[in-house]
This record gives sequence, C-alpha cells and structure tokens, in this order.
Amino acid sequence: MRDLTKYRLEAAAERLTVSRNLADGGHYKISVTNSYYAIFNAVRALLSEEYIDFKKHSAVISYFRREYVKTGLFDVKFSDYIGEAFSARQYSDYADFFIVSREQAETQYQHAVEFVAAVRNYLEGKGNVDD
Repeated sequence: MRDLTKYRLEAAAERLTVSRNLADGGHYKISVTNSYYAIFNAVRALLSEEYIDFKKHSAVISYFRREYVKTGLFDVKFSDYIGEAFSARQYSDYADFFIVSREQAETQYQHAVEFVAAVRNYLEGKGNVDD
C-alpha cells in the first residue's frame, strides 16, 4: 500500500475513535464532524490510489459518487451516507443553534464505521492494504 493511502486510512480510523469518544462524552455536534471526516479521509484514501485529489470537499464527494457508486463498485447507500454526513458536518460547524441528538450522532458514527470498513475491504480486495 502506498504511504499516503495508509496514512489516510489511519486518519479515518483515528477520526472514528475521536467521534466515538466525543459521543460517549455527550459532545454530539463535534462527534458528527469527526464521523464525516472519517468518511472523507477514507474516500481520499481511495483517490490516492489513483493519484487524484481535489481542493473542494464537494469535488471529492462528486468523484466518489461518479467513479465508485455509479459504476457499482460501492453500494448506493454509501452515496447517501457521505451526503448525509457532509450536510450534518456543515450544520454542526456553521449553523447557529443546531442541535444534534445522541441518536443522530450514533447514526452518523455507525455509518462512518461501515463506510471506512467498506473502503478498507475494497482496497484489501485489490491487494492495496497490508496490515
């Protein structure tokens, strides 16, 4: 595995740990942000294998949807997961008086866990991940 891919997968795993700890501590808004960044780092790990990157989050998401979901490499639910996570992160970071419940934070966290695992499995299937 390329160093950048490995680094980004490790960053995704770290964000998952932080998200879990924050949710357990009642910090739901920040947990949601970290769940999003776990997904985002996982997608960027995929892109690094293609030597591709983008400056905007929306471009990363669009590329993932076009090249990985529409082609059937990833289930369509992962398109929904990344879209929901992006919106939740936007509101959590920028909207005044935005409230995130424990249930919402837990859902975002579980989606992120599933998403990161799917990316890791995909890369392992291509022989691109070594432990």
